[in-house]
Amino acid sequence: MTEKETGTDLGAALASELPFLRRYARALTGAQDSGDRYAIATLEAIVADPTLVSEGSDIKLSLFRTFHGIWSTSGASVDDGGEISDLLEARAQWRLSHLAPNTREALLLRSIEGFGFDAIAKIMDLSSDEAEDLYNRAMADMGDSVRGDILIIEDEGIIAMDLNSIVSDMGHTVTDIARTRDDAIAKGKAKVPDLILADIQLADKSSGIDAVNALLSELGDRPVIFITAFPERLLTGDKPEPAFLITKPYSEDQVRTAVSQAMFFATTERMGVAV
Repeated sequence: MTEKETGTDLGAALASELPFLRRYARALTGAQDSGDRYAIATLEAIVADPTLVSEGSDIKLSLFRTFHGIWSTSGASVDDGGEISDLLEARAQWRLSHLAPNTREALLLRSIEGFGFDAIAKIMDLSSDEAEDLYNRAMADMGDSVRGDILIIEDEGIIAMDLNSIVSDMGHTVTDIARTRDDAIAKGKAKVPDLILADIQLADKSSGIDAVNALLSELGDRPVIFITAFPERLLTGDKPEPAFLITKPYSEDQVRTAVSQAMFFATTERMGVAV
């Protein structure tokens, strides 16, 4: 295989994993722009030093490990040439600075991205036992997460009941469950939620994304978690894109993690968040 062919294969492999790095970066930073700046910085580092992704290695693991080399040394969003202008992002960064080091990273890598503890250890430059301990500490801390009101937009009854059970067990209140775009808009306006948990494809072939966009235009900014079997279709580089995304079939830990992360970045004062 020629050097050009090797480079092409590596580029294709990186491209296939990039949507998942961008999902992780956004969940970690709480904002699309800052998460994408980290993803771009990661690719730039690999272009500058291709040995960061060695031939025959686990491409996804190497990509995330390179990301963490940048994340762990920066301590804040990658500089975009000016001050952080988005208030939500500024508040998110302030809250991040008050978290126990590395616990959220281990939690997201395990619950959202599906890495095992050995892989997390390699990504974060830890021992496997340390990675597992960080994850367990994060799971314990989730019991102290902010409580809020959640609207579920899901057309499959069994899944809606499952999501209802999971978030209710976490201490949140489900304001309502909607099956269609129009149903979601009506119920969201009737009982304003702190967070929206939405499937993409709804019962009448309407769009969960359209329902969410309509609600946000009426209710103002609030965290949203999308659920989809095809996450790469939402992580295309076009705006707006979701900061929080759960892939079907999901696990209970994934839902708990995503909801806790989304609530962490919420700014609604009545949820008791310090701003």
